[in-house]
Amino acid sequence: MIKRLRIKFIKIASLTVAAVMLLLVVILNTANFISTDRKLNQTIDMISSNEGRIPMDRPDFKNNDPMRMQGKPFDEETPFSTRYFVLTYTAQGELVTADLDRIAAVTEQETDEYLSLALKKGEGSGYVSGYKYSITQQPDGNFRAIFLNDYQEMRSVYTVLVASICAAVICIALITVLIVLFSKKAIDPVVKSSQQQKQFITDASHELKTPITVIATSLSVLEMEVGKQKWIDKAKNQTEKLKDLVNSLVSLSKMDEEDSPLKMHDFNVSEALSETAESFADFAETQGHKLNIDIENGITYCGDEYAVRQLSSILIDNAVKYADVGSDIDFILKKDKKGIAISTRNKCQSIDESDLDKLFDRFYRADKSRSQSKGFGIGLSLARSIAEGHNGSVSAELEENNTIVFTAKLK
Repeated sequence: MIKRLRIKFIKIASLTVAAVMLLLVVILNTANFISTDRKLNQTIDMISSNEGRIPMDRPDFKNNDPMRMQGKPFDEETPFSTRYFVLTYTAQGELVTADLDRIAAVTEQETDEYLSLALKKGEGSGYVSGYKYSITQQPDGNFRAIFLNDYQEMRSVYTVLVASICAAVICIALITVLIVLFSKKAIDPVVKSSQQQKQFITDASHELKTPITVIATSLSVLEMEVGKQKWIDKAKNQTEKLKDLVNSLVSLSKMDEEDSPLKMHDFNVSEALSETAESFADFAETQGHKLNIDIENGITYCGDEYAVRQLSSILIDNAVKYADVGSDIDFILKKDKKGIAISTRNKCQSIDESDLDKLFDRFYRADKSRSQSKGFGIGLSLARSIAEGHNGSVSAELEENNTIVFTAKLK
């Protein structure tokens, strides 16, 4: 249990860190792209407002100009560092002028290609073929398409993106290593509490075994002397229940240990569970239930045979105890994708679906269906521990007509 708890803690902490780092990367790069896009738009607006040119003598370029101080992306070098070209064309798609003075990558022979792109895109702005474009209609009815080279800006955006992703990955890896290193210390209070609980259960169980054995022996001797009496029978039944409780607590405590007591080996699980189920058939019949056994033949499984038998016994015993009077019980074994699936199906009294997961908690009983129980409420908890010890799980689900299905999947 401690090992599983530590792994779960590492997973949750690492995923949380990864999610936060991913969010930071998204926020950083989104802000960077928005800032770059705004800068490109401002440059295009300047070109558009000056008849397709960046003026060489614009007052904005003066060092003391307020517009520059307000974050405008223009300075004295802007006319020389900005690469763009402007196409003017009619509504019918005929090229009027092509200003290629501020671009070296586009020749006059290539203007038709960009004119076709402009006609296809229509009015508006966007990105195409390494350019930020803006297409607007002029007062004379013609259209002006400004293509601003965005290579340097997009390269900067891409560089920041790659750098931030690499930094995030490195940070996640380093933090995960730290989480792994300090995880033992982080869950140390839980480990100590669990160890103390298991030690208490083990010590209490050993202390209880002796008086229970003495009581059982004394009752047997008393019965030989005075003969059969219902009071002695009741006392003996309660003594047996106490013995079963102690044994179950010890088994549950062992299953929660760091070093699993399970001994894995290959065995014919079909034969083992057939034998286990058959041993419950008569008991189920005395309780007014017919046990239908549906076991797939020839299934082999690598696991602890005793524990798998115990798991099956718990499920069948649970079904017999809580099945509606006179209803049938189905016990099913079949091969699963990654292992085997053991399940029981029976009708039961009404139970809230929200209580299904709680059925596997220690000493838990649903108010309606388990108030008259003869058990202690730890059988299903032990079944879950056995299933988890086989890297599997056990679950409960409700079907129509108040039919409950318990399924243990062992990998």
